[in-house]
Amino acid sequence: VQLQASGGGMVQAGGSLRLSCADSGRTFSTYAMGWFRQAPGKEREFVAAISWSGGSTNYADSVKGRFTISRNARNTVYLRMNSLKPEDTAVYYCAANRHTSSSSDEEYAYWGQGTLVTVSS
Repeated sequence: VQLQASGGGMVQAGGSLRLSCADSGRTFSTYAMGWFRQAPGKEREFVAAISWSGGSTNYADSVKGRFTISRNARNTVYLRMNSLKPEDTAVYYCAANRHTSSSSDEEYAYWGQGTLVTVSS
């Protein structure tokens, strides 16, 4: 396993969490990285993505202005989530994409295990 997501938990609406995705194998330094989520009974959906350099980001409309994706020199990718809403409740997954900071999960070949985020009202 090379991608390890962490940082999930339970938070009240309006609160914040920061998710982390560690590249334990130092494999994905030149890959774009993305966050996706899957709520119970729903399909997996795109949340945010960042280019390999960190210079380009992409967000789902539902999280724009509330979530921020970033990555550091050690190739850990973060998802800072502010102003959380109950509808943000889901299992969040990080993934790696060799090419672009795409919003399509079909373009991501490598996936980490999920981390559960629960937002109570």
